[in-house]
Amino acid sequence: MTFDAIGIAGTGLTVHRKWLDAVSDNLTNINTVTSTDDEAFRARYITVTEGSEANPGVYVTGVEYGDAQGRLVYEPDHPLADGDGYVRYPDIDLAEQMGHLILAQRGYQASAAIVDRARAAYEAALQIGK
Repeated sequence: MTFDAIGIAGTGLTVHRKWLDAVSDNLTNINTVTSTDDEAFRARYITVTEGSEANPGVYVTGVEYGDAQGRLVYEPDHPLADGDGYVRYPDIDLAEQMGHLILAQRGYQASAAIVDRARAAYEAALQIGK
C-alpha cells in the first residue's frame, strides 16, 4: 500500500511539474512580439488522463496549443510593425496563467507531501520490524 501511494503521488509530481513548465513558458512569452506576417507564440496546455486500475495515477497524454492568430496591437513605432502600425502578441491571459500557476504549485506540493508521509510510514514500519 505504501509503495502504491508513493507511485501514484509520483505520477502527480510528474504531471504537476509538466504543468508548471507549460505555465512558465506561457508566462515567459506573454510579451513576445511578432510581425503580423508571422504566427504569435502559442500558449501550451497539457492534457492529462487518469490511469487505470492496473496502472493507477495520472498521466500527461498530450499538449494542446493556443491560437496562432494571437491579438493585434497598434504600435506604429515598433520595429516589427506592419504598414498599418500593428504587431502580433500572444493571446495569453496573465490572470488565468497565474491561477494555473498557483494550482500547479499546490498540486505539486500536495503530491510531494504524500511521498514524504508514505516514506515516513515505510521507515516507521521498518523500525517496528527490527
